Amino acid sequence: MSGSHGHAHGTADRLRWALGANVVVVLAQVVAGFAAHSVALLSDAAHNLTDVAAIALAMGAVRMARRAPTGERSYGWLRGGVLAAQANAAAVLALSVLLLLASVQRIASPRPVSGGLVLVVAGVAFLVNGGAVLALRHERDLAARSALLHLAGDAAASFVVAVAGGVIAVTGRYDVLDPAASALVAVLVLASGWRLLRQANAVLLEGTPRGVTPAAVEATMAAVAGVESVHDLHVWSLDGTRHALSVHVVVTGHPTLEAAQLVATEVKRAVSAPFGIAHATVELECEGCVDDGNWCAFG
Repeated sequence: MSGSHGHAHGTADRLRWALGANVVVVLAQVVAGFAAHSVALLSDAAHNLTDVAAIALAMGAVRMARRAPTGERSYGWLRGGVLAAQANAAAVLALSVLLLLASVQRIASPRPVSGGLVLVVAGVAFLVNGGAVLALRHERDLAARSALLHLAGDAAASFVVAVAGGVIAVTGRYDVLDPAASALVAVLVLASGWRLLRQANAVLLEGTPRGVTPAAVEATMAAVAGVESVHDLHVWSLDGTRHALSVHVVVTGHPTLEAAQLVATEVKRAVSAPFGIAHATVELECEGCVDDGNWCAFG
């Protein structure tokens, strides 16, 4: 438990650093965007602003995840990070659509852009976001990963904007590259935001976790000595990384309670590491379900 708390504190520290750095980047990009008449810088500033929200939500989710379970919330606050990821994704999608529309309008009526200023500010933003990505690259919490996705997308976006600014600065022409870069950034972030939203929704809707195949879980359990068959298997994710499982296991013969418990322990051990099962509920049976079927099926 102390290790998990230490990891959580480390995550919070890294998120706090990323938050402060992105606040500075947003302010610099807004000022420079208006000064340089660059819609690309303003678009990048908007995306970095979503980073600020993403990181703030992730920090709150990390704190919630450390709260102990209660009678009202038996799993604790693990889903807090998933809710944060869902909110982040929805915000990114909405903002990206607005920026895409603004970029298309500017492409139709381009304005002179100060390419040198765009290059410098976007380059600094790229370095800041790149450093934050490196700092958070090993995080597994879904909220922290959602913040990482924001940062990675904005690092790529800042690079594209910097290249556009560099071309404008060197040639003194091609001002249309600025809104074109903004439009490209908006499309890229739309795609990443959609993926994140689908992932968060899958967790909230109790979908089978990515990388886990129920048939493989069932086969692993069936291979345990003393197991005759497996049914009513359900696998879901608590927070995007820690998974839970419930299953009915028919044991061979009519073992004693002590022997049956040993079978259940081996079943849990068999699926724990390979499938990331953090919490398993195993119902043992000798003859299979003997009710009218209501306990072994939904609907």
